[in-house]
Amino acid sequence: MNRALIASAALALVVIVGIWILRPERTLADPPVTEKGPKTGEQTEPAKAAPALQFKMKDIDGKEVNLADYRGKVVLLVNTASKCGYTKQYAPLQALYEKYKDKGLVVIAVPADNFGHQEPGDNAEIKAFCTTKFSVTFPILGKVSVKGADICPLYKYLTSKDAGHAFGGDIPWNFTKFLVNRKGEIAGRYKPQVDPMKDKQFIKDVEKALGESTPSAEKTDDPQAKTAS
Repeated sequence: MNRALIASAALALVVIVGIWILRPERTLADPPVTEKGPKTGEQTEPAKAAPALQFKMKDIDGKEVNLADYRGKVVLLVNTASKCGYTKQYAPLQALYEKYKDKGLVVIAVPADNFGHQEPGDNAEIKAFCTTKFSVTFPILGKVSVKGADICPLYKYLTSKDAGHAFGGDIPWNFTKFLVNRKGEIAGRYKPQVDPMKDKQFIKDVEKALGESTPSAEKTDDPQAKTAS
C-alpha cells in the first residue's frame, strides 16, 4: 500500500514538473495579456470636433476664448478694422446680431492690422471705439494677424486651400466674412463689400444656416451669455 502511494505521488510530481518546464517563457518585462478591442461604450478614436472652431483665442480683454464653446451656434467671423472704409459695417453687424441672436447667431469681430495700417490701436482702444461709436455687444477678439507669416491659427485654417473646405484663399481686405454652421463647418465666405443687412443672398444663407437642426451632442449655451452675469 505504502509503495503504491509513493509511486502515485512520484508520478504526480513528474507531471507537475513537466508542465512547469513546457510552459511558455515569460519575463517580468512582458506586458500583461489584455483583451484587445474597445470595451462597450468606448470609442476607438475621439469624435472629431467642429473643424472651424478648434481654436483657442484671446478676447478683447485678454481672457481665453475656446471657440469650441460656440458649437451648435451659427457663427459669423469678420476681420475688422477701425479706420477702414467698411468700418461703418459695425452698425449692420450689430443689427444682424440683435435680429438673430435669439435664434442662435453669434457675430465675432476679429480685429486685424494687416491692411493699410487701418487698425493701429491696442485692444483697449479697439474696445472703446466699438462700444462707444457703434454700441457693439457681440464678442470681439483680441487683435491678431489674418494674413502673412504671422497669421493666427484660426485664419490659417479659414484661408487654407488644403484644409478640406472650399473657401480657402488669402483675405483680400478688412471685413471679409466667414459663415460657420451649427456643425462647425464653413458654410460661406463673403467679400468685404457685402452689407450684412442688405445683401439678400447673405441674409438667405444666414437664415438657412439658422434653420438647420442643432446636433444634440454639440448644443451649447452662448458663452457670451455665461460671462455676462
